[in-house]
Amino acid sequence: MSNEQPKGLHNLAPAEGSRKPRKRVGRGNSSGMGKTSGRGQKGYGSRSGSKDRARFEGGQMPIHMRMRKLRGPHMKKSMAFEPFRTHTQPVNLSSLETRFESGATVTPEQLAAAGLAKAKDVPVKILAKGTLSKALTVQAHAFSKSAAQAIEAAGGKAVVIEAAPHVIGEGPASAATLAAPAPSSEPKAGSDA
Repeated sequence: MSNEQPKGLHNLAPAEGSRKPRKRVGRGNSSGMGKTSGRGQKGYGSRSGSKDRARFEGGQMPIHMRMRKLRGPHMKKSMAFEPFRTHTQPVNLSSLETRFESGATVTPEQLAAAGLAKAKDVPVKILAKGTLSKALTVQAHAFSKSAAQAIEAAGGKAVVIEAAPHVIGEGPASAATLAAPAPSSEPKAGSDA
C-alpha cells in the first residue's frame, strides 16, 4: 500500500530546484556578500538610492541621444532611416540655362558630363530655381511641378524616364516610384473597353 497522501492545499510545494532563498547581503565576509554587499567600494553604484538604468553607458552620451532627431510630421527628414529613404540629385533650371544651348536634348549622361548630377545610379530631379529661356528637351527621373511648367513655357519638353529597379538595403533608393508617369486611362489596343 502506498504512503503517498492525496494532493491538497496542505501538502502543495514548488518543484524541487525551482525556488531558492533570496540573497542576504551584509551578513559577514564568510557569506561572500559581506562588507560592501556586492556593490564594490566607492562610486555612484555603491551609494544608497543609485539606479541601474538599462540605457546608462557609464556617463558617455547614450545612443538614444547620439542619434539624430527626426522631427516634423511631413518633412523628408522625418521619414525612416537610410534603406527606405528616397534619394535624388537636384539640378536647377539656372544650371541648364548656363550649360546647354537652345534646342539641345539633355540626358542624365550629359548632365554628368557637364558637372551636374555626377553620382552614379542616383536618380536626377529637375528643380525650378532660376529661370530658363531656352527650348530644351530634358530627360530626367523626376521634375518639380514648377520646373516642368517652366521648361514647357520656354518651348521645351520635360520627359520622365524610369530609374533602374532598386532593392531595399542596396544603395540609395530609386525615385522611380515618385517620378514615374501616371498610368494612361486609354484602353489598350485590342481590348473591348
